[in-house]
Amino acid sequence: MPAKPAPIKKSPEKKAAEKAAEPAAEPAPEAPPADAPVEAAPAEAEAAPAEAAPAEAAPAEAAPAEADAAAPAEAAPAAEGDAAPAEAAAGEAAPVEAAPVEVEEPPKAPTPPPPAVPTSAPLSLVVEDVNNISLTVKWRAPENIGDSGLDGYTVEYSKEGSTDWVVANSELTTANRLCIKDLTLGDRLNVRVVAVNAGGPSEACALDESVPIREVVDRPKIRLPRSLRTRHVRTVGAKINLVIPFNGKPKPVVTWLKDGEPLDSKRANIRNSDKDSILFIRTSNRADSGVYEMTVKVDSFEDKASLILQIVEKPGPPASVKLVDTWGFNAAVEWTAPKDSGNTEITGYTIQKADKKTGDWFTVMEHYHRLNATISDLIMGNAYTFRVYSENKVGISEECVETADIATIQKIGIVYRPLEYKEHDFNEAPKFTAPLNDRATTVGYSTKLLCAVRGSPKPKVEWLKNQMVIGDDPKYRQISNQGVCSLEIRKPCTYDGGVYTCRAKNEQGTATVSCKLEVKQVIVAEADKEKE
Repeated sequence: MPAKPAPIKKSPEKKAAEKAAEPAAEPAPEAPPADAPVEAAPAEAEAAPAEAAPAEAAPAEAAPAEADAAAPAEAAPAAEGDAAPAEAAAGEAAPVEAAPVEVEEPPKAPTPPPPAVPTSAPLSLVVEDVNNISLTVKWRAPENIGDSGLDGYTVEYSKEGSTDWVVANSELTTANRLCIKDLTLGDRLNVRVVAVNAGGPSEACALDESVPIREVVDRPKIRLPRSLRTRHVRTVGAKINLVIPFNGKPKPVVTWLKDGEPLDSKRANIRNSDKDSILFIRTSNRADSGVYEMTVKVDSFEDKASLILQIVEKPGPPASVKLVDTWGFNAAVEWTAPKDSGNTEITGYTIQKADKKTGDWFTVMEHYHRLNATISDLIMGNAYTFRVYSENKVGISEECVETADIATIQKIGIVYRPLEYKEHDFNEAPKFTAPLNDRATTVGYSTKLLCAVRGSPKPKVEWLKNQMVIGDDPKYRQISNQGVCSLEIRKPCTYDGGVYTCRAKNEQGTATVSCKLEVKQVIVAEADKEKE
């Protein structure tokens, strides 16, 4: 028995539509009695419903029905004694007849794309070069290109006074510059450029004025001096005489602007020559400050240079000043910045004080940058007032602002107590700082013994020989000067040898130092005696 085909799943909406379109189902044929012979008629009966299926049914769905119809015909001899197989075959054919058929939906038409939009106009069309037969222009790309992109540019030109525009490039160019060739010397041309994309041409960008077709020998160039490339600062009342050289041939046309406006001929004079331009102001004031722009132009070529002129003067005084506090020997002062800075920045302040007794002013601080200060080292019992000057690169303000309050340094509670110092005891017992050294001398040759001693009060010095005080013996000379003690022995003999002692004593104690002196005898040889 062939397998039963699987039913096709459909959405509820499709099922409802198919049921409305299908005809009423015919009742299934009754099964023959068991003793009746089985013929091929059941196969035809089964095939008929399959043929009556809707035309939309797929061929794959009809194939199982034909297979079911053929199967009972082949099994007819076996089913003569038993009608169950025939009934089963008839029961299997019924679902094939009632199987729903899928209806294909027609494809939807694609959504058309939005129409292309032209680009915005190109920007900044300028002349790059010109000579007697060609003209080169350049420009910048449009700000808004659009979704369709940019195909290229078209450059057109026309003679001055004519409305006929000639296309310079036969094909679109993607570059941002174009050289227009084969022009006539002496013509004046108007030029414009148009951007093109799938949406069509954009609005045109044209030159501000027509361009003469002629050779420019020397393009204009301003040579601004180095000293004028930065801010040029002058004081009020100074004479301004600025010389700006330039190049250009034929003679360029020179124009000046101040802050974007034409110069006031009453304030500034311009003197132009073939090589330079002079800006002259006889007496400058602060209104002359600003940005001066010089332009030199030869046909469609030009060059610009700017210089900043700043006219400054001394600042005004601080807006206000007040005494904030007073304590001990100090006073705190605070002030505000001046309303008039002199057209330049404030570089500092100068603070002065004056004693009310004398009224003389003394500078306390110079080039001070803060807006508050503490003045110290004020004298006890005096009263002070303070004043402040503003300062900029020109100088100190001519006027000042003075405190309304007076700072009084009180005496109450201040008692001077000198420090007590313990008196130092400078008394010291004698002490030898340089001892006596043993000496040896020859009979008849004077010698000297030396030592050094210190002590406070000044010690008394004595010399002893073999523990005996020498005293005032004329053979010896005793000297004591600035602590240096010396004993001179004049022409000693052999009996002058021995131990010499120097003794120093004062109220604090006694100190001694000793040395040994050896006096040698000269020995004369016998041969020398015979000669004598």
